Amino acid sequence: MITDLVNSHLNLDIFHLTNRHDNDECSIVPYANINTMSEPSDEQAAMQHYLVCGTEDCQKNGQFYCNACHQPLCEQCRDEHQKSPNTKNHEIVLYRQRKHQLPVEKCKDHPTRNIDIFCKECQLALCSKCSTMEDHNGHKFDDLEDIYAEKYVLWQGEFSKIQKYFLPTSQDLKTDIEEDATQIKKIMESIRTSMKAKAESLKNLVDEVKSENIEHTHTMEKSLLKKLKSQEKTYDDYIAYLWKMSDEFQEYLSITNQKVLFSKTLKIQPIPETTKPVPPVFTAGQFNKDDVTKLLGKVHVPNTDPEKRKIQPMEPITTHMKSTEIKLEQSKEKSDMKQTLSLSSSVTQVREYSVPGIDNAFHVSVDKSGRIWVSDWKGNVVQTDLQGNQLQKIQTSCPSAGCHTATQDGDLIYTNKYKKVIYRITPDKKITEFIKTGPGDCAPLSVHSSRINGDILVGMRMISEAKVTRYSKAGKEIQNIQRDNQGQELFNYPYYITENINGDICTSDYNKCAVVVVNKSGQHRFSYTGQGSKFCPHGLCTDVLGHILVCDDVSKSVHLLDQDGGFLSFILSPQQGINYPRSVCVDDENNIYMVQHCTNTVTVYKYLQ
Repeated sequence: MITDLVNSHLNLDIFHLTNRHDNDECSIVPYANINTMSEPSDEQAAMQHYLVCGTEDCQKNGQFYCNACHQPLCEQCRDEHQKSPNTKNHEIVLYRQRKHQLPVEKCKDHPTRNIDIFCKECQLALCSKCSTMEDHNGHKFDDLEDIYAEKYVLWQGEFSKIQKYFLPTSQDLKTDIEEDATQIKKIMESIRTSMKAKAESLKNLVDEVKSENIEHTHTMEKSLLKKLKSQEKTYDDYIAYLWKMSDEFQEYLSITNQKVLFSKTLKIQPIPETTKPVPPVFTAGQFNKDDVTKLLGKVHVPNTDPEKRKIQPMEPITTHMKSTEIKLEQSKEKSDMKQTLSLSSSVTQVREYSVPGIDNAFHVSVDKSGRIWVSDWKGNVVQTDLQGNQLQKIQTSCPSAGCHTATQDGDLIYTNKYKKVIYRITPDKKITEFIKTGPGDCAPLSVHSSRINGDILVGMRMISEAKVTRYSKAGKEIQNIQRDNQGQELFNYPYYITENINGDICTSDYNKCAVVVVNKSGQHRFSYTGQGSKFCPHGLCTDVLGHILVCDDVSKSVHLLDQDGGFLSFILSPQQGINYPRSVCVDDENNIYMVQHCTNTVTVYKYLQ
């Protein structure tokens, strides 16, 4: 267990840790260490393109680090350091493998002494004088700086796990839940539609049977009445016959016809027999609610165990090596001189070419095939090959700064802030409407396609506020980032936007005169406001080491920052003929592509080795 002293400093420094991606080449610089570096003068800064050696009057690349002196060293100064009798026993490592310096803490009992020893028996942080006291006689002590460095590495690893595994995985699970909720809504609506259709079908059948039965009663009634009408006629005829017979009898009974009375034999016909009708009987159908339910169907949840959501296993995450691992690595490096990717001691121009059809370049993007997209203030967007030959040209009718981005699939995505639409151009030159940021007043200013997961990040400006919205590769809105934990507006005018290897979202905010960086969850990490009294950021990008490169119109240079916003150098400056840097991007070969305002020129530089 480490004391509150160490933990309190680690709690402070953990916010300045760099969450590294796949390679250990990425430098991690706590603010405490950055502040110990000597700040260059304006003249020095203009010439500086790398981390400077800490030796006085030496301006070379400080790619090594003395853990005893806590300062970067160039190769020559390292050799001199190791030869000097005063420093020959100092531990010198690569800068990226350096031991982090223990923050200064004064002893309460001995205010002139720093706390730098840890008593293993008492579990207390002490100064060297405290260790000589009677209370600690015979106790074993550890170097507190070693404990701090190891703890720093441990916490860095945990922080890296949070940023690279736990947060992204949890966000993916949350997205999965949201998709499940959408799917459940669709399924339930489909069930309701089916139930309504089934009920309507049954109702139609009931109406049909009812109509047939009623029609049958009319037919039966008509038949019975017809039969009764016939019987009625039979008796009408018989009654007429009786009246006729009555008249004959009356005639025969007259006195004048008495002879006939004795000679005639009269016989009355019997009364005709008829039958009474048998009336129909209605037998009502027997049914209940369950019968109707059986006919209509019933919705239920299957009696099966729910499937657990798949949580991707965490892959091993590379962190700073422990001291024993560092020594082994040093030994190996001394034997085989293994080269690692790092900043070059100078920036070299690789090539330069003009882009036809472009006037006053604003933005540059590189796709996977190495082809270049450049846009200008008139809304022209031109694609060229590596020699500057035009491959295609489109007119967007809506110029904007960081208005286009190349995707992992080789598509180009670009914005139209007036129509509030984001378009996609496929490699076969087919243009489709991809995302609608309206209705409303959300005008898309900048766009970036993530190299991590293909998400689309869009910087938007509304009437009185701004935000960053994340969309999936399919164009589904996933996340909106607008305010910090105190409810303050994070963005004002997100002119350009990009993403770092740890998932940080970096925006160049024109009105705030700052580079505003938030993490993947939307929490504010830092804002970089330049190295002088004025800072006017334009295009920005990141590289495989987590560096942030941003164009500054005031210093006429490209600033190189570490992953936590610490200034490292002016990587491009007027010394390379830079006048109006407007936009930069980095390709898969770690080359910088830069365009300048008032030109149609793309310049390519090499800066890593």
